[in-house]
Amino acid sequence: MDFGADPYPEYAWLRAEEPVRQVLEGRGLYGLLVTRYEDVRKLLSDPRMSKDPRNAPLDWQEAGKGRPLEDRTGLGTHLLTTDPPEHTRLRRLVSTAFTARRVEGLRVQVQDITDGLLDAIVPRGRAELVTEFAFPLAITVICELLGVPKADQDVFRQWTKDFRRWTNTDSAQADRGDARPVGLRDLLEYLTRLVEKRRREPADGLVDALIAARDADDRLNEAELLSMLSLLLVGGFETTVNLIGNGTLALLRHPDQLARLRERPDLVDSALEEMLRYDGSFETSTWRFPLEPVEIAGTRVEKGHPVLLSLASANRDGAKFSAPDQFDVTRADNAHVAFGRGAHFCLGAPLARLEGRIAFDGLLRRLPGLALSVPPERLRWQRSLTIRGLEALPVTFDA
Repeated sequence: MDFGADPYPEYAWLRAEEPVRQVLEGRGLYGLLVTRYEDVRKLLSDPRMSKDPRNAPLDWQEAGKGRPLEDRTGLGTHLLTTDPPEHTRLRRLVSTAFTARRVEGLRVQVQDITDGLLDAIVPRGRAELVTEFAFPLAITVICELLGVPKADQDVFRQWTKDFRRWTNTDSAQADRGDARPVGLRDLLEYLTRLVEKRRREPADGLVDALIAARDADDRLNEAELLSMLSLLLVGGFETTVNLIGNGTLALLRHPDQLARLRERPDLVDSALEEMLRYDGSFETSTWRFPLEPVEIAGTRVEKGHPVLLSLASANRDGAKFSAPDQFDVTRADNAHVAFGRGAHFCLGAPLARLEGRIAFDGLLRRLPGLALSVPPERLRWQRSLTIRGLEALPVTFDA
């Protein structure tokens, strides 16, 4: 079977035989892939593992052109590319804006958006759940969170589709010069104008909260502000889209678990955590670079040598999880690492969980007889080093 469709047998072999494996990415980026749970868990919060690509070897930086998307647009200063004390400062400032209260305040909007999307789908008896449900739900919620005016949301949605294609495109193709699509440039220009407008006319969105965020006399500068908005945009909708798509597929391929969840909707929270463990939104964490030589599973890793942590593999490690390849919506004590760990734990995890809870409640209540409309082997997965998600999920149900 294609690795993208089912990487888990290969990960099982790597955990047993070669838990630290040299890999080569399309643009010539090389690194070590770490696959065991305990190693991944420790390294996720190890202060010796830098997230700043300036700590990578020079030949690696040249091969990858320093992350083309971020460096060419000036959007490289955010939580995934910085270390303490810079990361600590950014996280503290952003956390004052991205609060649990702000996320919880979106509950009614998320429910209304979900209901509206399902109202359009239900009468037809068939749907493509990624583009017709998961994506519009996630991006509309992000628009509400950021404070994008309703009049701009349709064009904003199109730009983010362009952004999504760019971030998930084939690496070799993406690296042929500055191949940014026009829609991406338009999106970045829009965010710049939105920030300028909000400075003149404050409202009540996350953009305004980030502009106002301060710690004593410290605040986000322009590059940091735009970088954080872009990170929240990508991380915010990609996590939710893939949670809904991958999670729905897991239920459809395990009809006993789908039936159990229908019978006991109170299991939705444990089901969400199992979806994140079983087939989460991200294949790997972003690159890390040791600040000094480190030993991983008996392998010496030199200073600066790039390291990738396989979240997908760690979450199927039998040394941590009983029956790791079994999908069980009642699984207890589910200490997965789908959202990372430590200082870099995903800031948007509460939002993803809120959206997932409401989305699956709606899908299970309103789409009886839910089933795949194509054989599972015909489903296509995104081509991405980091992201794990379906291109499409066509389904049928009883109208």
